[in-house]
Amino acid sequence: MPEFKVKKAVVLAAGLGTRFLPLSKTLPKEFWPLLNRPIIDYIIDEIRSSGIREIIFVVSPENRMLRDYIRPNLKTEKILKQRRKKQILENLSNHQKRFKDLTVSFVYQKKPLGLGHAILQAEKKLGKEPFIVYFNDDVILSKSPCTVQLIKSFQKYGKMVMAVRKVPRDRVRLYASLKVERVAPRLYRILGVIEKPKLEQAYSNLVVDSRYVLTADIFKYLKKPEAVFQGEIILANAFEQMIKQGIIIYGYEFEGKWLECGTVPTWLKSNLYLARKNHIL
Repeated sequence: MPEFKVKKAVVLAAGLGTRFLPLSKTLPKEFWPLLNRPIIDYIIDEIRSSGIREIIFVVSPENRMLRDYIRPNLKTEKILKQRRKKQILENLSNHQKRFKDLTVSFVYQKKPLGLGHAILQAEKKLGKEPFIVYFNDDVILSKSPCTVQLIKSFQKYGKMVMAVRKVPRDRVRLYASLKVERVAPRLYRILGVIEKPKLEQAYSNLVVDSRYVLTADIFKYLKKPEAVFQGEIILANAFEQMIKQGIIIYGYEFEGKWLECGTVPTWLKSNLYLARKNHIL
């Protein structure tokens, strides 16, 4: 079996953040604080600690915050030097060092036409290489990064793999529910995907999390009419078409703590969890 290397990460950060309005009009949700750091920091750290050194951010044309966050701010540094704020300068320098060995680029999703459409915007930068996709509002804390767990599975089997986990039955409607066949400890073959189903339509309480290792095969299926629903390109629909054609896709039930930050209640709960974990409360 050849080795399948994953060298590129795609971070989806072009959503409208409707659940966080009106504040998300000016502060994208990836910059909401999780304790004393923005959510995006945790995702970047997971990417770095997994050995990936190229990140492609999919953003809306109006979002300049990510660029500004990554680039040095010479004006601010000059003022801090003049005021002899050594500790703050050191903290800022340490922040910038995190990006020195990363290749970072941006592509734009001009209209909010779904996750599948967002991924398609990065196609030219990805070429034929496998890549891993992250949502911008989910953090996973684990001894071994969730990314590493997924990549190991991908390298072993050479098939696309998504992060999965079990949730209470009454919450399945919030996620993509999976029909599966267990093939190894923590590993499942995906037999069906249904996005945000009614309880009686759900396949199971095993759902997709926010990370996917994908191959370039996905682009062909995202461009098919069957992937479109109500004007949006639905990633789950593309998976369904692949499964129907006999393409094997795996789900890996990762080890770690999933901190959801996609709604105000889940964001608050995640902050409370970290505050208790770090003995702040």
